[in-house]
Amino acid sequence: MTKPAAPKRHLPTSPFRAPVTPPPKHFALGDRVTHDMYGLGRVIGIEDGIAVLVDFGSKQARIMSPYGKMSKL
Repeated sequence: MTKPAAPKRHLPTSPFRAPVTPPPKHFALGDRVTHDMYGLGRVIGIEDGIAVLVDFGSKQARIMSPYGKMSKL
């Protein structure tokens, strides 16, 4: 198994803009969320900066940070 490539650093002399990193997502208890795989759910637990526990009705899932497939409604 190979390691993923490290992101290339942006040189200050480059004529191109530096890639924009999106701000980290924050969720609160009771927030309604949607997940690409699980669908609609409600946040029922939070582990600061690590994961959130979401109730999707038929199942509960622990979604790990950075929450790429989940967004707040």
